[in-house]
Amino acid sequence: MKLYISVDMEGITGLVDPTFVDSRQYNYTRGQRIMTEEANHVIEAAFGEGCSEVVVNDSHSKMNNLLIEKLHPETQLITGDVKPLSMVQGLDSSFAGAAFLGYHTRAGRKGVLSHTMIFGVRNMYINGLEVGELGFNAMVAGYYGVPVLLVAGDDETALEAEALIPGVTTAVVKKRVSRTAALSLTPEKSGELLRQKTREALAGRSRVKPLIPPEKPVLSVEFANYGQAEWAHLIPGTSIDGGSPVVTFQAKDILEAYRAMIAMTELAMKAAFS
Repeated sequence: MKLYISVDMEGITGLVDPTFVDSRQYNYTRGQRIMTEEANHVIEAAFGEGCSEVVVNDSHSKMNNLLIEKLHPETQLITGDVKPLSMVQGLDSSFAGAAFLGYHTRAGRKGVLSHTMIFGVRNMYINGLEVGELGFNAMVAGYYGVPVLLVAGDDETALEAEALIPGVTTAVVKKRVSRTAALSLTPEKSGELLRQKTREALAGRSRVKPLIPPEKPVLSVEFANYGQAEWAHLIPGTSIDGGSPVVTFQAKDILEAYRAMIAMTELAMKAAFS
């Protein structure tokens, strides 16, 4: 049995503000260490439950945050960018399930460090359904027939996951106080919880169905300003709303929609906010 793990950073235990998740800031190295330890708890529990292979994808920012020298030695790590499928790079139909660690709520929602890909995205939709990173990534997993078994993050992230994926196991490692404050477990207690929840998720995997995406999805991204939308609209095949910063793309499948979203958000970061 193979397990795929996507590890973001904003939803990790004790990480509550940009100083922990921005490589230029003073708490970042602490964040890296806690992030790596958190991944190890799930990895070790997965191997203990009979997984034969665990692949971990570093899914935050430049995607080179996890300390490979500190990871479980049997782990395979996908690290660095550019990755065509970003946070779900390497995921395919050979996996029995996926786990999303360190995840957060989508843009504009309650939750610690909530956002969707970049801070210039207000909303993102697939066929009119509002999705964030969690939902979009779960749809890519569903394209391959892979169920998301475990989601770890704050309490608001758990609610978002449970609304999207019936039967998913969630691990709440911190409770939102505000967007940049939380009531957090200690890493030791969080580790105990993550090991327990990993065992529960793998034992109950038969009750979770993949989140199947629409066959020909329409991606719509609403940006914070029109300049960002203009940059995103440089992608062939997109259309732009003349009265609002919304860029739309008709994709042949969810993988093409996902790649278009990555390209849109990368281009949008070229626009100034002022």
